[in-house]
Amino acid sequence: MKKVLIPTKLDLVAAEILQAHGGYDVIQDAKSPLAELVKAHPDTFALVVRSEKVDAAVIDALPQLRAVVRAGAGFDTIDTLYARKKGVDVLNTPGANSNAVAEEVIALVLADARFIIAADASTRRGEWEKKSFMGRELSGKTFGIVGLGNIGRLVARRLKGFECRLLGFDPMVQAERVREYGIEPVTLEQLFRESDFITLHIPGGDSTRGMVDEKLLSIMKPGATLVNCARHGVVDEEALREAKKVREIRFLNDVYPKDGPGLKEVADIADIMLPHLGASTYEANHAAAERAARQLIDLDEKGVTSFIVNRGIPEGLDQSFCNLAFMLGRVARSLSGHARPIRRLETSFYGTLNPYAQWLLVSLLSGMCEDFDRYNDYKAAVEFLRERGIEYINRQVDGDKGYDNSITIDIVVEGAENLLQRTSVRGTVAESVIMVSRVNSFDHLYFVPDGVTLFFLYDDRPGVIASISRKLADAGYNIEDIRNPHDKQSNQSLAIFKVYREVTEELVKEIGTAIKAHIATSISL
Repeated sequence: MKKVLIPTKLDLVAAEILQAHGGYDVIQDAKSPLAELVKAHPDTFALVVRSEKVDAAVIDALPQLRAVVRAGAGFDTIDTLYARKKGVDVLNTPGANSNAVAEEVIALVLADARFIIAADASTRRGEWEKKSFMGRELSGKTFGIVGLGNIGRLVARRLKGFECRLLGFDPMVQAERVREYGIEPVTLEQLFRESDFITLHIPGGDSTRGMVDEKLLSIMKPGATLVNCARHGVVDEEALREAKKVREIRFLNDVYPKDGPGLKEVADIADIMLPHLGASTYEANHAAAERAARQLIDLDEKGVTSFIVNRGIPEGLDQSFCNLAFMLGRVARSLSGHARPIRRLETSFYGTLNPYAQWLLVSLLSGMCEDFDRYNDYKAAVEFLRERGIEYINRQVDGDKGYDNSITIDIVVEGAENLLQRTSVRGTVAESVIMVSRVNSFDHLYFVPDGVTLFFLYDDRPGVIASISRKLADAGYNIEDIRNPHDKQSNQSLAIFKVYREVTEELVKEIGTAIKAHIATSISL
C-alpha cells in the first residue's frame, strides 16, 4: 500500500476516490501540525495539500515521497525546484475554482450595486434608511471583462442573463473568437472608457504590474465599478486613491500582497474587501479534491504528466534551448504588439531540436504569454492555443539551409483594418550563449537577449541613431550595446539599444514619436 498524506481541510472525496481505487493508504488529518504528521508518517508516498508550506525540510523528512499535489492552482508555497532535485513531481489542479471566482465577481457587483452589506448592518441597528440605499441595476449596463481565459468567459456567461452589453479585451484571443463568446472585442482604453463595471482576470507578473494605471483610471466613467479578483499588483493603488477622489470609482477587492490576518493597505479605497474567498466554495473544494485524487492516480499508474509543474527536461535536450524558445517568444510578442490578437503561430525547429518540437513549444508559449506556465505540457499548449482561436503550424524544416540547432517563430497578428501583420524571429545558442540572429528581414544580428533592450523600426535616414542616443543620455541612461541593421529593399532600419536599467514607457513613446518609428518598444529580458 502506498501512503497518501492529506494534512489539510480538503473535501473527503479525494480520500474516498483513492481508497476505493485500491493500493493507497490514506491519512487525512487537518488538525495536527504538518511537522508532526510528517514525523509520524515518514513512509509517505504522496502529499495532497492546499496552502500548506512544503519546503526542503518537509521533503527531506519524507524519503519515499514521489508526488505533491496542490489541490488548487497556485503552488508558490511548495519548493518546486528542490522537489525536482529530489525526484518529486509537483502537480496542481488549475481550473477547479474558475466557476467559484466567476460567481464571486457577480456576488460582489450585486452586493455593492444594491448596498447589501451596509443596508443589512443599518437595518440590524434598527434603522430604516431606504433613501440612503438607492442602488443600481445591472440590466442594460456595459460590463468590461479584461482577460478572457476560463474565468473571464464564465463571467460573461453568467452576465448574459442580466442583459448587459459585454466588452472584452484579451490580446491572446482572436476578435472572431471573442465575438463567438457573445462579447464585443475592444481596445483596453475603449473598455475602460465605456464600461459601467470592469472586472479583471489577468495573470500577475512584470507585464501586468500596474497595468490599471492613472491613464486608464482617468477615463473611467464617474461612479463606475472596478473589481479585482485576479492578482494583487495589477492595479496601481496609489493612482486609484487619487482617481476615487475625482471620479468616485467603486473598488471591490479580493487579492492582497500576502494572505493572512492583519490590516490591509487597500482598506481606505476598497468599498468591499474579502479575505481571498474566490475559491472558497464547497463545490470548488470538491472539484479540486476530486481532480487531485484522479491526477495522482493517473500519474502513478499511467504516467500522465499533464499537470506536473516542475518537470525536468528530456534526455538529450539542453536547457539553454528551452530558455532560447522562451526568449524568442518574449521578443516576438513584444515586437508584434501585446495589444494585438494573435491569429497564427508558426514554428521551425532545426537540426537536433526537431525531435523536441512539442517540448520547446511549451517554453515558447510561456515566453509569449505570462498566463501560460512553462511547466505545462504539449497537450496543455495545444488546448491553450485552441481556446484562443490561434492556428498553430510547425513547419517542415529544410536541413540544407544550414540553420543547425536554431529556432524560428512567426507570429501573425490582427493589425489595423483587419490586415494581418507578421513578425518573424530566429535564434540559436552558441557556446552556451543565447543569441537572436534575425528579426524579420534583418539578418546576422547575433545580439544577446538579456537585460533591458529597446527596439525602434524606422525609415532609414541620417541622424536617427544620434537622436535616440541623445534622448537616452539626456534621461540619464548609459548604453551598453547598439545594433543598427538596414534593409535595402524596404529602406528601413532597425535600431537595437541595450541599456543598464528599465526605461519608462513614456520615454520609449517620446523617442518613437521623435524619430517617426513604425515600432517602438522596450523589453526586459
